[in-house]
Amino acid sequence: MKLGSLKEGGRDGTLVVVSRDLARAVRAEGIAPTLQRALEDWSNAAPRLNALAQALEVGDAEGAFELDLAQLAAPLPRAFEFVDGSAYLPHVERVRRARGAEVPESFYTDPLMYQATSAGFLGPREPVRVVSEEHGIDLEAEIVVITDDVPMAVTPAQAAGHIQLIGLVNDVSLRNLIPGELAKGFGFLQSKPRSALSPVFVTPDELGDAWRENKLHRPLLTHVNGEWFGAPEAGVDMQFDFAQLVAHAARTRPLSAGTIVGSGTIANQDTARGASCFAEKRTVEALEHGAPRTPFMAFGDTVRIEMLDAEGRSIFGAIEQRIEQQPLP
Repeated sequence: MKLGSLKEGGRDGTLVVVSRDLARAVRAEGIAPTLQRALEDWSNAAPRLNALAQALEVGDAEGAFELDLAQLAAPLPRAFEFVDGSAYLPHVERVRRARGAEVPESFYTDPLMYQATSAGFLGPREPVRVVSEEHGIDLEAEIVVITDDVPMAVTPAQAAGHIQLIGLVNDVSLRNLIPGELAKGFGFLQSKPRSALSPVFVTPDELGDAWRENKLHRPLLTHVNGEWFGAPEAGVDMQFDFAQLVAHAARTRPLSAGTIVGSGTIANQDTARGASCFAEKRTVEALEHGAPRTPFMAFGDTVRIEMLDAEGRSIFGAIEQRIEQQPLP
């Protein structure tokens, strides 16, 4: 099934079940008012939501309506936790090589992860607002999974059973602010503004054979200003699968229902498949030509991030955003 949140009912939106073709929806307030509430009672809510999804598909859902994706907020307009990994080591290897640094051996056995911004997510059609282009505005096309309550110290095998939903994220980065923050030795803050989530999240069974080995085996397609930017295969070159990432996050603490766990920027060894962020593209250019040739994003630029199934149909709906200047208060 596919789930989203309408821009109504307060900060957490109103939970809706969305048809497979993303054309129709029905409110699920009789089951759970918000997606967060559904995830907190997933064992009871999920079967009822699934029954509603089946009724929607056959035209028997009372109150169903035609859906304009612009009506949707982020599926989780805010989350208790968002932890983002860096599971695609080709990306890590290239970036470090470009600045003359080696990849520590531990990176191949112990996932990289940081605590990301979760107090608010942009909707799939909301603009990315930044104060200055000098910050180095970058997109990051990634996959996320959403959990129910995860106990502390679960194994990866146990963690796999707590992955309930899957979606996409544009994990916005301000690249020119990152070096100064990392030099302090205390991680990201100002360089990681709010991210945008795909119009809907889907349950793993909705993906069929594309979801296997706790990975999503489809290309993640990105366009910038209407031009093809990249389509790396998400199931290839992923050093740590999502069960391993969830287990890593839960090693010393439980995870609350509604926790979002990110894959990190999708990247393949095969650079012909393009990139999922400008930092990656610029790094490849630096390695090939001695210096980057592509600037970071500017005000007025647009980005589209989407994943299609084997028949060319949008799975999660597209994240479509415009870069805009944030006025000073």
